[in-house]
Amino acid sequence: MSSPEVGHPPPSTVADTDRRSMVLDSAMGTFARFGYRKTSMEEVARAARISRPGLYFLFSAKETLFRAAVAQALDRDITAVEHVLADTGRPLLERLVEAFDQWAGRYIGPLTSDVAVVIEDNPDLLGEIIETPRRRFEELITDAIAMKSGREAASPVAQTMISASIGLKHQIASREVYLERLEVAIDLLLR
Repeated sequence: MSSPEVGHPPPSTVADTDRRSMVLDSAMGTFARFGYRKTSMEEVARAARISRPGLYFLFSAKETLFRAAVAQALDRDITAVEHVLADTGRPLLERLVEAFDQWAGRYIGPLTSDVAVVIEDNPDLLGEIIETPRRRFEELITDAIAMKSGREAASPVAQTMISASIGLKHQIASREVYLERLEVAIDLLLR
């Protein structure tokens, strides 16, 4: 029997990680659809096409599952934002609009807004799981702006952009309109 290559996990670990990720995606969708309180482990297991005992093997309780599902979703969002903002060959306005789209815009609209709602409605369960990515997002936006206008000016501009995004997110029903209006706000703030 040969050992796995250095730096590569054994195949079963990769499969286990993929399976866990798929279960967390299914859980997030189920929580978004029914809300945290009304979602049962049975519904998540059914959505994930896993047995209920198999689900409990991965996650000992609904709260643990919910926290892991939200953490995975937010981690993906932050990773996408980091990637977008790192592409310094593109104009800052374009990168900032896309970063906000990755962070908030993709949760606007009839089929996706429930994900944001279920996260926002359960701060007591999530605590640092949600606060740490929020702080990281603000830091990333501030750093991107600081490259153009300096660190001192960047922080209030970033905070204002985030406030504009939050306001638009709660006023607008479509992702397209959110992005159009956000681009106007970001353009004005960058001048």
